[in-house]
Amino acid sequence: MSAQNSRQANEMTRRNFMRNTASTVAAAAAVTGVSPQASARTPGANDRLGIGVIGVGGRGSAHLQALNWIKDHDKTIDIVAVCDVYGPRLKRAAENNKAKRYSDHRELLANRKVDAVCIATPDHHHAYQVIDAVKAGKDAYCEKPVSHWRQFDLTKQMAEEVRKSGRVFLLGTQGMSDSAWRQMKKLIQDGLIGQPIHAECGYFRVGDWGERGMPIDDPNAQPGPNLNWEAFLGDAPARSFDVSRFFRWRMYEDYAGGPSTDLFPHSLTPVIYMLGLKMPERVVATGGKFRYEEREVPDTFNMLADYDAKVTVAVLGTQGNNNQGTGFRGSPGRVPVIRGWEGSLTVDKNDILFIPAEGSQKKEQRFPIEQAEDFVRYMQHFIECCRTRCTDTNSPADLALHVQAALQMGTLSLRDNKVARFDRATQNIIL
Repeated sequence: MSAQNSRQANEMTRRNFMRNTASTVAAAAAVTGVSPQASARTPGANDRLGIGVIGVGGRGSAHLQALNWIKDHDKTIDIVAVCDVYGPRLKRAAENNKAKRYSDHRELLANRKVDAVCIATPDHHHAYQVIDAVKAGKDAYCEKPVSHWRQFDLTKQMAEEVRKSGRVFLLGTQGMSDSAWRQMKKLIQDGLIGQPIHAECGYFRVGDWGERGMPIDDPNAQPGPNLNWEAFLGDAPARSFDVSRFFRWRMYEDYAGGPSTDLFPHSLTPVIYMLGLKMPERVVATGGKFRYEEREVPDTFNMLADYDAKVTVAVLGTQGNNNQGTGFRGSPGRVPVIRGWEGSLTVDKNDILFIPAEGSQKKEQRFPIEQAEDFVRYMQHFIECCRTRCTDTNSPADLALHVQAALQMGTLSLRDNKVARFDRATQNIIL
C-alpha cells in the first residue's frame, strides 16, 4: 500500500467513523443531559480528581490496580467511571471499583465528575479518544502507541488538539519515569559525547500475542448487547465478527502493528527525548513473520531513521528471542546507546556509562541513576500534573507525535518495501 492509498483508505473509514461519532455525541448528551463542552469542572486544590478508565481489559486492569493504590495511599483521586464495549469485562470492573459503567466513551466524557481519563483501548481508538477527551475538557493518559500505523494525519491532529486545549496529556511509556533518560539528556546537552551521530535501541521478547499473550475470554462470545462489534471496529475495515480478532486484536494489522508500534514506543521515546529529534528525513525497515505464522503483523522488525540533525537511529527487535545483550535494565527494551564524536552513553545496570571514543582525551565515567522505572510513580506524575496544570509531562503529545511518525514511516516502509520520506513542505509521508 502506498502512503497515498493508505491516507485515502484512512480518510474514507475516518469519515464514516466521525459521522457515527457525531451522532453518538448527540445521543450521549441526550442520555446524560450534559453536553461534552459543558462536562469539564475545575477541582479545588484539596478536591480529589475524578478518574475514568476507558478500556478495562489487560492493560486497563493494570491502570486500575495502580490507580487503586494511589486512591488508598495518596487519597488524591477517586475512580468514578469505567468504560468498555465488552459487557462482562465492564461489569466486573464497575463492581470491583464501585464505579459508574459506560459502554460508550463519549457518555463517560459527558460525566462532570470525570476530570481525567486513562485510555487503554485497541491502538486504532487511541487518538480519537484523546481528541474527544481534551475537547470535553478532560486530561488524558493514553497507552502507547498514541495511534494506529495508518493514522498519520490523525496523529498530527491529536497533537494539535492537545496543544489547543491546554489539557494535560501523558503517553503510557512508563519507562520515561526512569531518571536515566533525563540525566543522559543533560550530559548530552553539556557536550560530554560531543556531536551526536548515532543511536541504537530496540525491544526483544518471546511471545506471539496469540493464545498465551491475549487469552480469549469467551470462545462462544457473539455480538449483541454485551459485545459491541461495530464500536470495536471503529475506523478499521468492516469485517464479520471474529472472536480471535476481538480478544486477540494485537495479532491483526487492522488494529495493531506488531513490534514497531506495540513495543518500540517504549524504546524509541527515550532516544527521541534525549536527542531532541523531531520528524525523520527518511526511514527504511526490514523484517516480517519469521517465527509466528498465525498472526498478520510482523514478529521481527528493524528500522533505520535518518534525521536532519545528521543523526541515524537504529531500532532493532524480534519477538522470537529475548536476549537483551549487555546492560539489561528493568524491561525487555534494549538499553539505548547514544554515540557522539567524542564518546558514547549507555546504561550498565544502575549506572549511566560514558565510554570515550577513539582519539578522545576524555576518560570513562559512571553516573549513578537516581530513580528507576516505576509505573505507579508515573501515574502519580500524571495526577500531579492534572492538579498543578503542568502540561510539560514526561511524555507529552508532541514527543508522542514524533515517535509515532518515525514508527509509522517504518511500518509503511516495510509494507511497501520502499524508503519512507517525510516531506516538510506538505507535512506528509512519501513512499
